[in-house]
Amino acid sequence: LALVSIRDPGTRPHAGADWRARLELLRAELARHARVVVAYSGGVDSSLLLAVAHEQLGSRALGVIGISDSYASRELTLALEQAARLGVRVETVTTGELADPLFASNPNDRCYHCKQALFSQLALVAARERCDVVMDGTIADDLADWRPGRRAAVEGSVRSPLAELGFRKADVRAAAEALGLESAGKPASPCLASRIPHGTHITRENLSQVERAEELLRAQGFDELRVRHHGETARIEVPLGQLARLTEPGMRERVVAGLKALGFRWIALDLEGLRSGSLNPPRE
Repeated sequence: LALVSIRDPGTRPHAGADWRARLELLRAELARHARVVVAYSGGVDSSLLLAVAHEQLGSRALGVIGISDSYASRELTLALEQAARLGVRVETVTTGELADPLFASNPNDRCYHCKQALFSQLALVAARERCDVVMDGTIADDLADWRPGRRAAVEGSVRSPLAELGFRKADVRAAAEALGLESAGKPASPCLASRIPHGTHITRENLSQVERAEELLRAQGFDELRVRHHGETARIEVPLGQLARLTEPGMRERVVAGLKALGFRWIALDLEGLRSGSLNPPRE
């Protein structure tokens, strides 16, 4: 199976294929490898890739989770539980990017430094396991987004089969549902550092503050959300249809009291609603 270049996000490989055809192409691609390492986070994209790799290669497929302060403990738990139910081999590595000032200073290309640390660790695991390739769950939709981490993937010779085969999010979710993956309907949950504006120093303290704030809102029944960290201000993003619920008597008071107890002084509700990447720099 010849994979196409994914340099041009405007060109979708296998344009006429539905998700079923793409899933078969993915199976064929993974089956041709001897041993693979998959960068696994528990999100639906990397979950599908790892599940199919395990289906085709069994114990010769290894999922690796990068543990860091910006990876929410809830996400780790969900990822490990799903892997255990699937019978997939998974191990963890510690990336420790907060020790790198190029990451902690939170520049516009923060994700590059994070992914560089992760892929360096995965390369060591791949060498130990005698794997012929490291893969990640990048999909075609990601190529049109602000993704500095893609440069680290290219530099580390990390393959992205889902993107190479033209998988979009709808394809991934349909395939994941067909395979019975629990993450099929899981909302996207980028790393905690994505809640902190570029240029604001990233610390264990503000990452923990974000994590606890989002857990507080989940406890109130909000599954899709972001709490953006603007110093003493918490800016809450939820889908537009849930904005009114946050202002209901009782709910508003509980959220305000809870977030203030975490150290926020001002609590703001973003009237534009939930937007992935709302802190990304403007695209030129």
